[in-house]
Amino acid sequence: MRIRARYVIALLLLIPLADAVFLVFVADRIGGVTTVALVVLTGLIGMLLVRAEGRHTVRRLQEKLASAQIPTAELLDGGLLIAAGAFLLTPGLVTDAIGFLLAVPPTRYPVRALLDRYVLTPYIDRKTGGLATGVAWTGGFPGDDRTGGVGGAAGSGAGGPDRGGSGGAASGGAGGGRTDGSGEDVVDVDPDDYTVDEG
Repeated sequence: MRIRARYVIALLLLIPLADAVFLVFVADRIGGVTTVALVVLTGLIGMLLVRAEGRHTVRRLQEKLASAQIPTAELLDGGLLIAAGAFLLTPGLVTDAIGFLLAVPPTRYPVRALLDRYVLTPYIDRKTGGLATGVAWTGGFPGDDRTGGVGGAAGSGAGGPDRGGSGGAASGGAGGGRTDGSGEDVVDVDPDDYTVDEG
């Protein structure tokens, strides 16, 4: 984690340096006044683009919430658009280029997919014990002290803490259950475990 943080800090420091070097190069080619005008123009156009994309993202977010769907893509788009606005507000052509890449849908969608696959989904899986990938647990939740953090997938027959790990006849789990020739579940019961009160 420390190595990754160092790389991120180094990248954040290199971006302004590269921006300054590129501004000096462009100003030497087209002049200082033209370079300043170009920086202001790209910033204004970029902010208008971020504003339009933000409205579109909010509208899709509201539609997802109205249909009881999780707006994961829309939330990621919102975060990327905030980052794009920050880059576009920073004076410079390199930062403006990065802002445009995060603001325009054809380049923002691949970045969003990479974040979802390599950052968001692994993080949620670590927090939920893999439930985010669609695994259904019948023996309690992962990390539950009562079950020792071990559960079975749906249909595997792993019983909960109140079933003693038998899984029950309906789930076809272990613990004395078997199936007769007709396909019905049969449970073997030891008569010595029960007493009859004749009083």
